[in-house]
Amino acid sequence: MSAPDNDAPVEIVWQGKYITTKKQGRWEYVARSRGIRAAAILAVDEEDHVLLVEQYRVPLGRNCLEFPAGLIGDDEGEEDEDALTAAGRELEEETGYRATVLEDMGTYFSSPGMVSESFTLVRARGLTKVGEGGGVGGENITVHRVARSDLPEFIAAKRREGCGIDVRVLTLLVQGFIEGE
Repeated sequence: MSAPDNDAPVEIVWQGKYITTKKQGRWEYVARSRGIRAAAILAVDEEDHVLLVEQYRVPLGRNCLEFPAGLIGDDEGEEDEDALTAAGRELEEETGYRATVLEDMGTYFSSPGMVSESFTLVRARGLTKVGEGGGVGGENITVHRVARSDLPEFIAAKRREGCGIDVRVLTLLVQGFIEGE
């Protein structure tokens, strides 16, 4: 089956350091510049708590509740960075926790009708608190350590506060997802 606009040439409309806007036939979409990818971390400790982060997101105009996450290969000289290495670094920077086990759970696409960006979902286990977290360079990240049994109410309370909820957080509400079933 042929997809409309599949063979149309790709036109770069605008390019910045981190994103590129493109047009292909009738489609307009955003891509990460320079082949940058992302890692999102599902971090669960031995006491069955999940680590989530909250930070202000300019495109939303409000705080957003998310998995710890970050870019892979975005620093000069680190273009070939491994997803698990980046995930471990980002987990520690954002939450102050270090993992002894990082597991690649696959590559996913967050909004494929508008953005070509993919992310690698990484499960982190064997967590040890090694620092304060909060991010780097003025990220101003708030870390939440939430018991799995409290997740539905915690997420609902954040929504009532006006906090945006990243779609990946929904995976926490699916029976068996955290265990990898």
